[in-house]
Amino acid sequence: MARFDHYVITDWSAASTPKQGRDSIWICHRGPHGERCANPPTRHAAQALLGEILAAAAGRGERAVLGFDFPFGYPAGFAARLGLSGVPWRAVWDEIARLIEDGPDNRNNRFAVGALLNRRVSGGRFPFWGCPAGFADAHLGPRHHNGHAPGGLAEKRLIDRHMTGAQPCWKLAYTGSVGGQALTGIPVVRALRDDGRWAARARVWPFETGLALPAAAEIVFAEVWPSWWRVSPEPGEVKDRAQVRRVAAAFAAADRAGELEGWFAGDPALAPAERRLVEREEAWTLGVTAPRKPRLDYLRDPAAIYRKSFATVRQTADLARFPAGLRPLAVRLAHAAGDVAILAELAWSKGAAAAGRRALAAGAPILVDGTITAAGIAAAERVVCTLRDPEVPELAARLGTTRAAAAVELWRERLAGAVVAIGSAPTALFRLLELVATGAPRPALVLGFPVGFVGAAEAKQALAASGLRFIALHGTRGGSALAAAAVNALLAGSKG
Repeated sequence: MARFDHYVITDWSAASTPKQGRDSIWICHRGPHGERCANPPTRHAAQALLGEILAAAAGRGERAVLGFDFPFGYPAGFAARLGLSGVPWRAVWDEIARLIEDGPDNRNNRFAVGALLNRRVSGGRFPFWGCPAGFADAHLGPRHHNGHAPGGLAEKRLIDRHMTGAQPCWKLAYTGSVGGQALTGIPVVRALRDDGRWAARARVWPFETGLALPAAAEIVFAEVWPSWWRVSPEPGEVKDRAQVRRVAAAFAAADRAGELEGWFAGDPALAPAERRLVEREEAWTLGVTAPRKPRLDYLRDPAAIYRKSFATVRQTADLARFPAGLRPLAVRLAHAAGDVAILAELAWSKGAAAAGRRALAAGAPILVDGTITAAGIAAAERVVCTLRDPEVPELAARLGTTRAAAAVELWRERLAGAVVAIGSAPTALFRLLELVATGAPRPALVLGFPVGFVGAAEAKQALAASGLRFIALHGTRGGSALAAAAVNALLAGSKG
């Protein structure tokens, strides 16, 4: 059941002369009669039209929500800096209404009021800024003062930081000058809210309602931001008109769906202290229940991710064909690849995993063919990668081979009892096998995971036939991540 009968959205303007069309006041009223849009040329005309809408609704006992596209509040501490007493939001509203002069022809003194408020807050050109050159003086400048940090008043409210692109309420001129709109708009909303014909049933959200929608609030005034919704203007339609129509339609649709009441709760992630600021001083924007880019729902804890990933592998992979000592390594490989199907190509020699764990437990070095494999191994201090040794380029040229294969030449003194992990270059594995075949020391274990369409499958076949203890992934698949995962599995098992 809908909570409201009328949805009235107003795009405000602080123009100093009567104006219609682009960048002027637009009002969309969506109610039992359907949709009506108006473009009053002045703020006085807009206030009169809004009063007529409310009078008709109140006379029939109908409920209305009115949204205005300017800030209802200021960053925390503004009322105190002005020396005002009482509830902060109302004290500021009363003071602005006392100071603003706004004639029926739209002529207003918003720049003079901005300068006066600056003088009271700081004695200088802070916190309000932005004005035509003719209005600049010692207390109001045409450009941003960049003084919020030393001045002690935030540039933006909590809600403004929620919404990408929201302008600061201190900005009185130029594109997006919501500061000027607030100074000229707040007195209008205040007058409408206090109108004796419906004042007892009217509330300003969230200042008088809290971040909720009490049943007693039959007429609710709220801040909105039309840019929160995407719009598609009709051919020849002014964007401002399209925006107020879009927001009024969104409010009505959300109310019919039972969702609008939830919008009045604001962002449920607000801390208690933040809620107090919003409800007493800063206000919130109706319809903004979370940041524009909401935090996605996904698992973040690294340990929990690993546990769930490994559990998934164990549930989906056929681990029974592997010896018990090899299963942890198989799980790591499937996890690293994101694919349990690769385990069909996993091959090993008898006792290979146990030999690798013993070697690592005894402090054996870990020889790798590439820096990416090295980077993925947990025991970085034990990893030896000679690929970037200064001798390698000349050695590769002399031997007529790849740098990866030439780098293996520098392993000779470290090979005995080592764990070798080949995660990239088939030529490195071929060269290792050639060295061992011609009398080089034998490593404790070779992990063969070279990848590619040229030589990878053949190098792993040669490894399987070499007589060395090995674990390998037959075929063209492999890679540094798999080689590093295999080493890490053995390191974990070597610790007891």
